[in-house]
Amino acid sequence: MSGNGPAAPAGAGFLSRLGHVFTDPGLLSQALTHRSAADPRRGMLDSNERLEFLGDRVLALATAEWLVERFPEEREGALGKRLSVLVAAETLAKVGEAIGLPAALRVPPAEGRTGLRGRVTVIADATEALIGALYLDGGLEVARNFVRREWAGFLEADLTPPMSAKSRLQEHTLGRAEGLPEYRLVSTTGPSHKPVFVVAVRAAGREAEGRGESKRAAEQAAAETWLAQAQQSGSQQSGSQQTGAQQAGREST
Repeated sequence: MSGNGPAAPAGAGFLSRLGHVFTDPGLLSQALTHRSAADPRRGMLDSNERLEFLGDRVLALATAEWLVERFPEEREGALGKRLSVLVAAETLAKVGEAIGLPAALRVPPAEGRTGLRGRVTVIADATEALIGALYLDGGLEVARNFVRREWAGFLEADLTPPMSAKSRLQEHTLGRAEGLPEYRLVSTTGPSHKPVFVVAVRAAGREAEGRGESKRAAEQAAAETWLAQAQQSGSQQSGSQQTGAQQAGREST
C-alpha cells in the first residue's frame, strides 16, 4: 500500500452502498483522504476536510427536512433532540462502519498501524465528507437518498424523542431551579492525531469529569458521570432514610 493509497481499493460492496456512480471519481477519492495522507504542498486542500465541512451542512438539511416530514405533530424542541442524535459523531461513525468506509479510507501506512481508521471522529468526519462528495457530484437528491437509506434504522429505532446526556443534565438542573451546568476543559493529552480530552462539568454543587476523542464527546461523558453519581447518591440517601424510619419504628414499639 502506498502512502497515499487506501487500505484497499474501494470494493464493490462499499460502492454499491453509495447508490451513485461518480461522474468525478476525484471527489470520492478526496472524501476518502484523511488529512494525514494529504499533500502538504497543496496546503492539505486535497484532504477530506472541505468536503466534511460541506457534508455536515448537507446532512443537517437532509435530516431536518426528513424529520419535519416524518413527525408532523412534533414541536421544534423534540425535532431538535432527534436531529442532534442523528447527526452526532457516534451515529455517523456507525453509518461509516456499516458501509465499509474505514477500509477504504486513505491514511499513511504508519498511521494505519496506529488504529487511526478505527477512531470514531475519523470515521464520522469521512462519512460527512462522503455526503459532501455525493452532493457535489449528484446533487441534493442523491445525498438525500443516501442519508434516508443509511439513517433509516436510527430514525425508526426509537420513535420517542431521544435526549443526550447534556440535555438530560440540563433538564435535571433547570427543573430543580439549580441553574445551567458549567463545562470546562481540564486537559488535552495524546498525539495530535489521537487526542484525549478531559472535561469537567459542575452543576448543583457537584462536579464530575469525562473523557473522549473530542471535546463534545468528553462533555457528554462528563454529563453521564454526573447523572450516574446523582442517581447513586439519591439511592443511598433514600436507603438511609428508609433504614432510619425502620429503626425509629422499632424504638417506638
